[in-house]
Amino acid sequence: MKPAHLYHRWRVSAFAAAAFLSSLATPSFADPTFEPLLGSWGGSGTYKLQDGTSEKLKCDAYYTGSGSQLGIAVRCQGQKNKIEMRSKLSASGTALSGNWEERTYNAGGNVTGKLTDTKLSLVIAGGVAGSMIVTYDRTKQNVAIATEGIPLKSVTVSLSRK
Repeated sequence: MKPAHLYHRWRVSAFAAAAFLSSLATPSFADPTFEPLLGSWGGSGTYKLQDGTSEKLKCDAYYTGSGSQLGIAVRCQGQKNKIEMRSKLSASGTALSGNWEERTYNAGGNVTGKLTDTKLSLVIAGGVAGSMIVTYDRTKQNVAIATEGIPLKSVTVSLSRK
């Protein structure tokens, strides 16, 4: 073989080896999971009504499920009122869909949203319009709910793992 052919063959082989090795070194990123949320949480927060009144709350949250399914139950009690929110979510990659309801105010709707490693972002539509944002890590989380069309205007809660 001529030296030029050997050099060309060596370059092709070196390029193929480099491409193979870089594919091994490049991490593959898995879709985020609900796993960091699963379990029982407790904490406090505040709710605000459309008429401007607000009240401090003591809250418990429970996250159940596995794989691409998540159930959420948040129960909060104040001096005068209580709030009981539930949601069932399904994930397809980072896309979320499901339903949402607030039982005290008899409001509910469908949800769509997005899941990341540290945040659930939901848009509520249907019998009630609004949003729900949950930012979290393995030990704490913050929940912010905003609604339109019902007396409940917003809920903000800070929770820690029980």
